[in-house]
Amino acid sequence: MAVNITRLRIAMLSVHSSPLGKLGSKDTGGMSVYVRELSRQLGRRGHRVDIYTRHSPDARDRVMELDPGVRLIHLRLGDNHHLSKAEMVPHLKDFFRELEQFRSTHRLEYDLIHSHYWLSGMLGMWAQETWKCPHVVMFHSLGAVKNHTGIGGPEPEARIATENAVIKTCHRIMAPTRREKERLITFYSALPGKISVVPCGVDLELFCPMSQSAARRQLGFKPDDTLALFVGRFDAMKGLDKLLEAMSYFRNGSHLRLIVVGGEGTHTPEGQKLLGLARAFGVEDSIAFVGRIDQKDLPLYYNAADVMVMPSYYESFGLVSLEALACGLPVVATPVGVMDTVIREGLNGQLVANGDATLLAKAIDRVASRSAARSVAAIRQTVQEFAWPHIASAMIGEYGEILSLGNLMAGQSAPEKLTCPGSGPPTTSPR
Repeated sequence: MAVNITRLRIAMLSVHSSPLGKLGSKDTGGMSVYVRELSRQLGRRGHRVDIYTRHSPDARDRVMELDPGVRLIHLRLGDNHHLSKAEMVPHLKDFFRELEQFRSTHRLEYDLIHSHYWLSGMLGMWAQETWKCPHVVMFHSLGAVKNHTGIGGPEPEARIATENAVIKTCHRIMAPTRREKERLITFYSALPGKISVVPCGVDLELFCPMSQSAARRQLGFKPDDTLALFVGRFDAMKGLDKLLEAMSYFRNGSHLRLIVVGGEGTHTPEGQKLLGLARAFGVEDSIAFVGRIDQKDLPLYYNAADVMVMPSYYESFGLVSLEALACGLPVVATPVGVMDTVIREGLNGQLVANGDATLLAKAIDRVASRSAARSVAAIRQTVQEFAWPHIASAMIGEYGEILSLGNLMAGQSAPEKLTCPGSGPPTTSPR
């Protein structure tokens, strides 16, 4: 039966992280923004999107209408309390059974599955086999690449095995950058023709320039301070350790202050470690940990700052930097994600080699000192191509191509045996 590509029915799988999750917390970041914004754009164009995620204490209803054509569906995962990603794995088959029960009860059929991250990729494999429809996956980060950096603890073997299996059996892999496509080929032997590059998007209506002095007044920052901004989770991969070390170069009479947005509080083990580093470097008085804030309030911080700093060891894309640039704020970043194609020295920021706190400090000083002379409009212009309507159009084009190809690219090689909970779908189904 022919598929109407102007009105697709899409199952969006985001099992471990809800698009309504608290941004900046441990398991909620750019991926949640991506799922929400892409689904919203698809809904606006007449497509029907069901986002399946785990139930959380914050969920008001099992089924929530997020936008016209877009539903968020909460399913049970374990006892619905906090679980690490590794702890979620044994519960995924029960999650899939509940998904199947919901689908059967409501007589739902889908034209396409779009899974996000390796945990959802496992569900996507089972759905692909059970529903006989194409499976598109976006990993958002790669376990083998994280292990290659040597930063933080090692990723579990189950993750690497699952990523390999999903890569071999899915119909299309979406990579946000050409660099990430190359990593899929290098670390996972992915077929180049199976990978499409479609970047992440930025909401140019939410993230837009405003008066710096007005933003500072509203947030309570001093008008004459130089403000550097970090936005992200308290994750070792984000490079906050190097940023705190770089701040030690500004101790003597500098007006530079670092504003850290994100994390789940300085009372957490990760927060205590960062506070300890700040004390060790003698910069605790120059840093404000403001914690997690709602996305709608982020533009105030971008507009109040003089420079955004993204010192990550690894990013698959780097969404927060695009948000900063959309507000006209220059960015100092390591060459991760999309940064080496977006950052243009002398216009919208500067790139710094990984792991060098001295170079990071020099770049922050150089870019911040030119803040008053920056062209906000010119900086914002550098991210116009990443507006969500453009990204959604590209993604719909990919969906159409996948559906026109049918099953030609699926199942070209058998999935690798998974450590847990097994490579096949649950054997008992409520259908």
